[in-house]
Amino acid sequence: MNKKTVVTIALILLLDYAHGDAAQQPNKVWRVGLSHVGLDHVPPSLQTLRQELKKRGYEDGKNIQLDWRNLPDEDAANALAKEWVASRVDLIVAFEGQTARAAQAATSQIPIVLVHVSDPVADGFGKSMAHPGGNITGFAGIGDTPGKRLELFTELVPKLRRVLILIDPKDPATTRILADIRATGKGYKLRLIERNVITEADVRKTFAALKKSDIDGIMPISPNLNVKFPSLMIRLATEKGLPFAGYRKEWVEQGALFSYAHDLASVGPMAAGYIDRILKGTKPADLPFQEPSTFEFVVSLKVAKQLNLTLSPNVVVRAQKVIQ
Repeated sequence: MNKKTVVTIALILLLDYAHGDAAQQPNKVWRVGLSHVGLDHVPPSLQTLRQELKKRGYEDGKNIQLDWRNLPDEDAANALAKEWVASRVDLIVAFEGQTARAAQAATSQIPIVLVHVSDPVADGFGKSMAHPGGNITGFAGIGDTPGKRLELFTELVPKLRRVLILIDPKDPATTRILADIRATGKGYKLRLIERNVITEADVRKTFAALKKSDIDGIMPISPNLNVKFPSLMIRLATEKGLPFAGYRKEWVEQGALFSYAHDLASVGPMAAGYIDRILKGTKPADLPFQEPSTFEFVVSLKVAKQLNLTLSPNVVVRAQKVIQ
């Protein structure tokens, strides 16, 4: 057999293999794990992500299997991430910092798409916003506007002087966010009363010790707290008759005075686009981290009335949504 014949046979075999692989792709069922810490709610971006994937031709249960898990804490997130890596899922979607850290610790090979992390570069998930450089990419959007949130708090509650700041010292983002909050508080001559809370028991104990006469408002700043105990914190603040600053509009519907954050639901379709591109062969390292540009300021006149607060019309008119 001469050299020309060998080359010809090799080319035929290569083309046949490529054709066979392509024929197999329509029958491929992609396995995607999606996780979030925070049992009392589901991130608004989950539904919009599912909808966008469907628009792009991904049918859950047919050509894609979406394994959604809502978890109680970071320990559960770590265990789940290891489980997914062992079963060789095709991609992991982490909806906040705790599941993001768990996924990062579990694998450096399986693609990871982050949704609503605080600051992906500062938190160590990538080398830069433009060039992540590893197996992780995604979207910022939680806990990145604490100073602005505190500023709005002072506008809505003109007599705000003493603010209870709730902190989870185990959250890696706390130190960075706390520095921002302290600087803003100093500028507005606020007295920040900082309390460490990690568990549900800590939250209950801290609120039980509160006296309305000692506090003018409450604001959790650690992303861990914002996803683990929002409903509990809002309910306890309401029972104490104290204004509560939130980061998502659903909190205002539950009883927070206001919220200010990115439009969380708008991130879902963008994340679905990244999932689609990665499953089609794009490397996460080549997809820049992104930060949504749409912010929502939501105010509750209903809660203000319950708290005997008269909100400035100049502030309320700036809100994208006002709950009567």
